[in-house]
Amino acid sequence: MSQNTNIAVEHEKKERIPAWLYPSTLKAIDKAMYQANCKSRSEFLENAAQMYAGYISADSAVEYLPAALVSAFRATVQGSETRISRLLFKLTVELSMMMHVLAAGLEIDDSQLDDLRWRCVQEVKKTNGGITFKDTLREYNNGEFE
Repeated sequence: MSQNTNIAVEHEKKERIPAWLYPSTLKAIDKAMYQANCKSRSEFLENAAQMYAGYISADSAVEYLPAALVSAFRATVQGSETRISRLLFKLTVELSMMMHVLAAGLEIDDSQLDDLRWRCVQEVKKTNGGITFKDTLREYNNGEFE
């Protein structure tokens, strides 16, 4: 249970309610309440109810996941983020090199460049980024790209 919930609960008076539970459920509670560091069944059920209510409302799922699991998720995401950032940097360097080589060897005016950009944007959208040099070369050789 989070600290914010504990502060709010300290000012409330508990109410007694009847609860009907199967003997197997009571055994599971008795076994788990020591692991959960609860002093009574009532405390265990209170914590379980708070946790379940928070879980189904999904206010903050991080509070209800084990710390080791949250840490593993964060490390995985961080590792993926770092790897993707490095790959994007390398790709951008290669793209910059290619643009400089092409710009040095070709004479293209601004209107042709704007037209090429529009066509490329449309091609990337249509293929969802699945463009190969071989396919592009084939289009030029077939006269599809003028």
